Amino acid sequence: MTFHRCINYGSYWQARCLAEGIQSRGHSSVILDHESRRVNMAEWKCALQPTLPTHVPESDHPIYRQKVERFFEIFESLPLSPRFELDRPEEMEEYDVVVVGSDEVWNLYHPWYGRNPLFYGEGVKAKHLISYAASYGNYPASEGLEESWAQRLRNFESIAVRDENSQTIVKNALGFEPVIVLDPCLQFPINPDPRESIYWEKPYIAVYGHNFSDSYISKIKAYAESSKLPLISIGYRNDWADEQWITADPHDFAHFMAKAEAVATNFFHGCVFAIRNERPFVTEVTSYRSFKVQGLLATLGADKHLINENTDAATVNQLLSQPLDPAVFANINRLRQVSDNYLDEALSLNQLTHEPTP
Repeated sequence: MTFHRCINYGSYWQARCLAEGIQSRGHSSVILDHESRRVNMAEWKCALQPTLPTHVPESDHPIYRQKVERFFEIFESLPLSPRFELDRPEEMEEYDVVVVGSDEVWNLYHPWYGRNPLFYGEGVKAKHLISYAASYGNYPASEGLEESWAQRLRNFESIAVRDENSQTIVKNALGFEPVIVLDPCLQFPINPDPRESIYWEKPYIAVYGHNFSDSYISKIKAYAESSKLPLISIGYRNDWADEQWITADPHDFAHFMAKAEAVATNFFHGCVFAIRNERPFVTEVTSYRSFKVQGLLATLGADKHLINENTDAATVNQLLSQPLDPAVFANINRLRQVSDNYLDEALSLNQLTHEPTP
């Protein structure tokens, strides 16, 4: 159970990768296809004006609409359960195990999913309830967790989170430290459909995100000019890039990120796909994604790829032109084993208990 119908490349791939990863372990696995008119309206409104507060010109509205429609088509290829209303979990089928996560499933600040008790297991029709790579998103550990939400978490038999901020929230609320596991896009294979595109016929730098700082933009443009590589923005308009590929679907995105010479991003999954494909990259912090991005880079030992206005041009040039540190992949391999071990234990029904395990 996750956010599988978001108009977001990372959300699509983390949902698909986790479902397929569980299937590869010999289980029958589906994505719980919850639906809500309220959530749909909020999601689609955001998808048609995704760069706010940066103005979205009317000429872009049909382009973003085409992107949304392509996502709609791709959603139907996911291994979906029978659909049920988000606020009526009694309509769902019964399952042996429900895995909550990945993504910001516990983010109490999420603009439309926040504070929905379903993602805390309330009303879920399952014999066993576990989490995998659950995140609190931009909800800070300093806020603490109300007892009503902590009590719901006590119904989980195994808990694994995606970042240190989420780990701290659970530890402070429940008194034990949950394991940090890898995002499904780093843990499991990504298998996009075969695609051809003019966008990757020549070398390029992938730009993924929006509302970048002026300082960041100037550094990326300077590197692109010096390296004679065009900047191609995928999924969102960034007028400072040389080309825009707004209508790309999730399979286009996976190929595009894998084939880039380097990646400039301020999104969590921009970093994930760069690392997954061993692409040089730099990122910066945004207020909404700061915990996720900083947590990922710290966990993998890739902090140096997070730049700010004080980062000099020589450092940026080096980060965008040199291979990633082998230590990053050593950390990924270590965490893959941790994640495998967690799932092996959590999904072995004869080992499940009724007490949360770290």
